[in-house]
Amino acid sequence: MSNKHIHVAAAIIYKDKKFLLSKRQAHQHQGDKWEFPGGKIEQGETNEQALIRELQEEINIRATQCEDFLSLEYEYPEKTVTLNFLLVTDFDGQPKGNEGQEVAWFDHEQIQTLIFPDANKPVLEKIRVLA
Repeated sequence: MSNKHIHVAAAIIYKDKKFLLSKRQAHQHQGDKWEFPGGKIEQGETNEQALIRELQEEINIRATQCEDFLSLEYEYPEKTVTLNFLLVTDFDGQPKGNEGQEVAWFDHEQIQTLIFPDANKPVLEKIRVLA
C-alpha cells in the first residue's frame, strides 16, 4: 500500500479542436510520457488557483476560462494521486516549456497514439466528447 498521497490540478487545454500537452522529463515520475499540464495543489489553494499558478510556472500561460471536467484517484505502487482535471478553453500567453519540457498541440487522432501515465486513461476516454 502506498504511503504518499498527492493532490494535483491538471489542465485539459482545448482550443481550435486541438489539445496542448507537455512531455514529462525522463527523470520525473512517469517520465517521457505525455501529460495534461498542471501540478500539485498547495495547502489553501482551490483547484483553479493551483492550476492557474502551475500553468504560469510550467508552460508560460495564464488560464482565463476553465471549468471542472473530471476528478479521479489513482494508486501507483509508490503513491496515490488525486487528479482534478479542469477544461481550459481560453488563456493568455504563448505556450512554452519553462522547465525544458516539450510542449505541443495534438488533435483527437494524434492524442490516441501518445503514451500517457496510467492515471490518465479515464480522462482520455472522456475527452472524446470534445470532438
